[in-house]
Amino acid sequence: MPQDYRDAWVVIPVFNEAQVIAGVVNGVRETFPNVVCVDDGSSDASSREILSTGAHLVRHPVNLGQGAALQTGVTYALAQPGAKWFVTFDADGQHQVKDACSLVDAVIAGETDVVLGSRFLEDHEQVPLLKRIVLRTTAAISPTARKLRLTDAHNGLRAFNRTAASQLRITMNGMAHASEMMGILARSGLRVQELPVTVLYTDYSRAKGQSLINGVNILTDLAIRAKR
Repeated sequence: MPQDYRDAWVVIPVFNEAQVIAGVVNGVRETFPNVVCVDDGSSDASSREILSTGAHLVRHPVNLGQGAALQTGVTYALAQPGAKWFVTFDADGQHQVKDACSLVDAVIAGETDVVLGSRFLEDHEQVPLLKRIVLRTTAAISPTARKLRLTDAHNGLRAFNRTAASQLRITMNGMAHASEMMGILARSGLRVQELPVTVLYTDYSRAKGQSLINGVNILTDLAIRAKR
């Protein structure tokens, strides 16, 4: 019998994704009825496209960054009646719903509190070479990624139970939020595991991806914050 995901909420941060967001959300809602999209100050028609899908919409009046959008979305989802399971999902069409199901199923089974998607547990040839170098380097030199034994510290596809989601306090509003999140998990004592996922690198998603410079900036931001 198919899993019932009515107690799960999918959080999608959105910034200028009008071209693809309706298709992404409609695809997610075929399996996960509860979706909240956080429009992070988009200047295009992202909000209108989201509203056409029937998903919940929360808007930031200005662009605050993906970290802030995720925190807003998780906070919103936690406040919904009956919400037990939480998924973060990218808006650009890179993630697959079947992978989200695998992650949530592992959390529902009760053997872990958090499941993180990894591009490197199976066939990593899917990942463009430059991105592969950045991501593997980040995981290798990040103390928190090493503590959690992660192979992919910056994958946006994640699943949490309510206990874990309630502990998230994301303050880094740029892309460094992912490393900050790993730090929160490493200090929390929560059970964390990785499962393999496949990321779909379309021309559209490649154009919006992280460059080597951005990867270096993430590490620099974290190093500065650690000294404060």
